Amino acid sequence: MLINYILNKRFNGVFEIDKNLNQYMADEEFESGDAGASTTYPQQCSALRKSGFVMIKGYPCKIVEMSTSKTGKHGHAKVHLVGIDIFTGKKYEDICPSTHNMNVPHVKRLDYQLVDINDDFLSLMNENGELKEDVKIIDDDIGKDIRSKFDNGEETLVTVLSAVGQEKATGTKNVKPQKSQPAH
Repeated sequence: MLINYILNKRFNGVFEIDKNLNQYMADEEFESGDAGASTTYPQQCSALRKSGFVMIKGYPCKIVEMSTSKTGKHGHAKVHLVGIDIFTGKKYEDICPSTHNMNVPHVKRLDYQLVDINDDFLSLMNENGELKEDVKIIDDDIGKDIRSKFDNGEETLVTVLSAVGQEKATGTKNVKPQKSQPAH
């Protein structure tokens, strides 16, 4: 819209200033980009290690198997990667030249205090007392363990794994009662 306005107001190769230009600019809608950090970073394939993380076919995976083939007469050494998706458990494989870069996800693992379970969503509290209520409880062994501990009234820490905009509860720990200080 703004471009059409400016092109229509062109006169003899010089742009005519119009008092309504600000109104046209105010009506214009702009897409806003994410000012946050990237969800992945590049790393040379030969620098990846077993038990590390890598993006395979667009999925964040933990490397469970890795092997390197020798260089051919004119080629590069190739790295064969086998990874397990950290959210679904599905196995993925990829082969890439050892000198090429692969994307590695920023993986974060945090523990939260379990406060409540509402409509299959966990109500979790971080160490600063802020609530997080957007992690869905999944009907797997971890989910059953979380429900069981909550139903039994146990104070529980839930480990949440996050990468590439996804989150999943991946484990539980019982909260150890703090030792009381003896009176002096």
